Amino acid sequence: MALQLVFLGRLEDLAGSGSREVAFASSLSAVIAALEPQLAEAVSAPRIRYAVNGALLPGQGHFEADLRDGDELAFLPPVSGG
Repeated sequence: MALQLVFLGRLEDLAGSGSREVAFASSLSAVIAALEPQLAEAVSAPRIRYAVNGALLPGQGHFEADLRDGDELAFLPPVSGG
């Protein structure tokens, strides 16, 4: 049982790659808790958004999102530019 994590933008640099497979965890908060401390702090920042299987999670209460085996969880930093 596993999850696929996808890191975009500056989060990719912190994670050391754009994606990684991790052992299954049933909630977003459990996934984040299992990350290395610096990366966990970065993906927990207020402006980071999350998507599960391409569907953006609501901004509030995202730490209680239920996950299923095989889900793809993407961490989306704010986008800037013109």
